[in-house]
Amino acid sequence: MGSEPTTAPPWPSLEGLPLVRPTSEAWADAALGDLDALLVDHAWCEYKAATAGLGLLARFPGEPHLIRPMLTLAREEMDHFQECVERIERRGGRLGAPPADRYVQTLRGRFAAEGKGLGALGDTLLINAFVEARSCERFRLLAESLERRGRDEELGEFYRRLADSEWRHWTTFRALAVGALDDPERVDRRIAECAGMEAEIVAELPLGPRMH
Repeated sequence: MGSEPTTAPPWPSLEGLPLVRPTSEAWADAALGDLDALLVDHAWCEYKAATAGLGLLARFPGEPHLIRPMLTLAREEMDHFQECVERIERRGGRLGAPPADRYVQTLRGRFAAEGKGLGALGDTLLINAFVEARSCERFRLLAESLERRGRDEELGEFYRRLADSEWRHWTTFRALAVGALDDPERVDRRIAECAGMEAEIVAELPLGPRMH
């Protein structure tokens, strides 16, 4: 398996990530303009990330090297889910039903439609890698925006901490793809191919108090 970095690089927001399009500051304005809605959406994103990781174990039972990384990831994501729920409750809100995630749905559809992929396992790992990378970038932007505006220092530190976690998760998925394919150059070519596609999806989606 390819070696995985152990510490996150310094920011700005796209550094160390496979993304080619930065999120606009207008997104941060929309997100911070309705923190209650953002935290609900964020909570469900953490829940879905945990279940997506565990779902890989059921979908690819012949890949035992996935077990420990996905168990670790799922525990971390559920810890983040709990933290989000606690924040929602402290603000007097409620979790409610999970909203649809058009970003993830569209990303999966376009990966599936793209003919020159890495196979079911490889592309599924990269879909998860891009989701984690975009979450990392947006957590960084939220933390920076909160600091710049002098708002809720504690929430800014929360998002900085989660950005570091999501950075590690994206590198984990890339390393697992390299291990599955035993071909780092092919994996990185596929990442580069799909980065433009991911950027188009981000540009198409409306701005709002959602993580993606």
